[in-house]
Amino acid sequence: MSGGHHHHHDHHGHGHGHDHHGHGHSHAPASFGRAFAVGITLNLGFVVVEAVYGVIAGSMALVADAGHNLSDVLGLVIAWTASVLAARPPSARFTYGFKSSSILAALGNAAFLLVALGAILVETIRRLIEPEPVAGGPVMAVAAVGIVINTVTALMFMRGRKHDINIRGAYLHMAADAAVSAGVVVAGLLITLTGAQWIDPVTSLVIVGIIAAGTWGLLKDSLRMGLHAVPPGIDEQKVRHFLNSLSGVEAVHDLHIWPMSTTETALTAHLVMPGGHPGDSFLHQLAHELDHDFGIGHATVQVETIDGHECALLHDNVV
Repeated sequence: MSGGHHHHHDHHGHGHGHDHHGHGHSHAPASFGRAFAVGITLNLGFVVVEAVYGVIAGSMALVADAGHNLSDVLGLVIAWTASVLAARPPSARFTYGFKSSSILAALGNAAFLLVALGAILVETIRRLIEPEPVAGGPVMAVAAVGIVINTVTALMFMRGRKHDINIRGAYLHMAADAAVSAGVVVAGLLITLTGAQWIDPVTSLVIVGIIAAGTWGLLKDSLRMGLHAVPPGIDEQKVRHFLNSLSGVEAVHDLHIWPMSTTETALTAHLVMPGGHPGDSFLHQLAHELDHDFGIGHATVQVETIDGHECALLHDNVV
């Protein structure tokens, strides 16, 4: 009996969820499509220029900065791909669509960065041991261009950073890059003034440290999402308390809250309601409140009318 109702509600809850998030999604790729395209083109061009000049000027700091910029281009490509994939409708096999591709993307991005990091680190350490002459002038000029390009790109993503880990990643990377390029300009100036060649590899080491810190954060967040951890910003206890406080609810069990993608959250729960099934409008209202108060757009609730204690025992035996 409750099965039928449950199925019914499923429609409601999900209909509502899609309504709500449908806008979010068709909106994300549309509004950031241009930002992604421009950001990728500008930065990719600059990475090539910076890497070439880094080799010509003999500057590891420029090469590391190019590595940092390349990591962002990859981040942009991945975030863009994920936002496009996330908008694809579900199929019979992929019943969630490709929403979680955004989580895999963030994970892949982090993994790639760690590899690039290793390569730059090896060469930087070699330069520290046997310093090579560095041309300070070109280093300053190229890095200065980097400040401009990264600032422009960061500004394009400023709006979306609140809603999506991948767009937040793109924004933070660009902002960090502008700062890193500024550091490289200072390094170039110091090399020109003092003639101390060691400043260059040391700057490169600092940049590697910055990339490592950012990558570690990205790796941690995406791993948590991949393991279906409750998304940051949602308090499991509060959600549990809210469900328990609903009139007629005696117990709540099998509560699961997990990220379906980098922007959407799902919830399933069993509510023990000995007074009988509360009807569809109760469930509809519940889905709305979970979405509105907690940002959980895909709620599926199963109502059970047996006494909670028996239920728990039954449940334990099943498991």
